[in-house]
Amino acid sequence: MQLFSNVNGRPVDEPEFRPLFERIAAHDAIIWLHPARGANFSDYASEKKSRYEIWFIFGWPYETTAAITRIVFSGILDQFPNLKIIGHHTGAMIPFFEGRLAAGMDTLGTRTPPEEKDLVTFNLKRRPIDYFRMIYGDTASFGGAGQIQCGIGFFGIDQILFASDMPFDPEKGPGFIRDTIKVLDSMILAPADREKIYVGNARRLLKLPNG
Repeated sequence: MQLFSNVNGRPVDEPEFRPLFERIAAHDAIIWLHPARGANFSDYASEKKSRYEIWFIFGWPYETTAAITRIVFSGILDQFPNLKIIGHHTGAMIPFFEGRLAAGMDTLGTRTPPEEKDLVTFNLKRRPIDYFRMIYGDTASFGGAGQIQCGIGFFGIDQILFASDMPFDPEKGPGFIRDTIKVLDSMILAPADREKIYVGNARRLLKLPNG
């Protein structure tokens, strides 16, 4: 199931949407989390519109990351530990900011004044970063090898699935497919790991037959 990073501007972790996660978990289905953000998300508080498509180039990864973070701290993954979420664009900002994420979340609240404690209050069973490692990533990276490698390093080879962002490239599809295949084929991977990314992980998650 495709789920956007916000619901008409509302965060996905609001209690009203909890039954959706419950239903998806009950059916052992998969959430493919896709960003939703437009030019109306300005880059600065003094402006009304985002410029130079910053809302898309950098805003979309932020949107995905923010939505995953809200899901983590809402306790959804404690309530539904088998829930599978694919973060579009190789898990967005999460793999690249591994060190900042781990240290920042472990000291959550130290940068927030006491009167705003409600903004950082949470109740999780494990370290926050452990939940981020439960997320899956795809290879839709616009041909960025470093991004995919970073995703593999953070999530692990078993949690990366092939994706290309088809048909949203100048060629209406084949360009990003070709670029993604080129990147994957240029990476130093064991044949079994390459097969997992291309088809194996998707077959396992989607319960598809081999062959």
